[in-house]
Amino acid sequence: MKILFVSSGNAKDGISPIVRNQGQSLMNQGIIVDFFTIKGKGLWSYFIHIFVLRKYLKTNKFDIIHAHYSFASYVASLAGASPLVVSLMGSDVISNKFARLLILFFHKLFWDQAIVKSTGMYQCLGLRKVEIIPNGVNLGRFNSFDKKNCQVKLGWNNEKRHILFASDPGRAEKNFSLARMSMELLKRDYEIVVQILKDVPHEDIPIYMNASDVLILSSLHEGSPNVIKEAMACNCPIVTTNVGDVKWVLDNTDGCYISSFDPKEYVEKIKLALEFSEKNGRTKGRDRIIELGLDSVTISKKIISIYQKVLSA
Repeated sequence: MKILFVSSGNAKDGISPIVRNQGQSLMNQGIIVDFFTIKGKGLWSYFIHIFVLRKYLKTNKFDIIHAHYSFASYVASLAGASPLVVSLMGSDVISNKFARLLILFFHKLFWDQAIVKSTGMYQCLGLRKVEIIPNGVNLGRFNSFDKKNCQVKLGWNNEKRHILFASDPGRAEKNFSLARMSMELLKRDYEIVVQILKDVPHEDIPIYMNASDVLILSSLHEGSPNVIKEAMACNCPIVTTNVGDVKWVLDNTDGCYISSFDPKEYVEKIKLALEFSEKNGRTKGRDRIIELGLDSVTISKKIISIYQKVLSA
């Protein structure tokens, strides 16, 4: 089976690590995966790539075209990609009413199958031909390592508490203001250092997670945040707002906490996570990820079954 992934190519390393890793997991299952990337930001770049992709598809044949993120799906749709599977990846889908209407329009006219990442996305969109398949975690890469060794590798002071903010503070939906206010309150009781997970090579992220005492997410909305699943796979204590599917993923995992957007509650949950980290070390989040079947191998097999269903329709 030969698949073409269509996605933005504007991440630091070109293709988003989430998209690249999903492609690699499919290749590990014997699927041939090629990548078509949309480079350049703004509507004009996406518009131009409609014609670039149309020309590319005339000379290159694929069993399935799989577009990731809504704007890439519009490019693939208007370029005549068929059969077309679309993965809607996250928060823009939930937060923007116009985006939802646009998705409904393209879904009805062009898409053979849609994939969403969480039950919340499914309920919000109300699409017909849709499957809920979260992104998987590479359990070979995201594993539990010795915290002190990881701190030495990063040059972190092991006498302080390290709080890992799991997003780019410059993105409004990541709600860094909540984290910042909470850190100011937390500094009254702890010697902390706030570490930012931004522009970190994907292969190094497990070191940061294992070096940290707590990973925090303060987003206003998410689809199915992969960073939470990756931190779980590293057995890292977590504090997060109740976004996407985090309640389902965390469940009752000791050392992992869900908070409201109240800074005082957020701080109290971080204190609980720090106390857990000091007393117990690491969580059993990895066991939860395995229990849910969120490893990349299981997820890749589900995606392949989607391809087979589309081809047999």
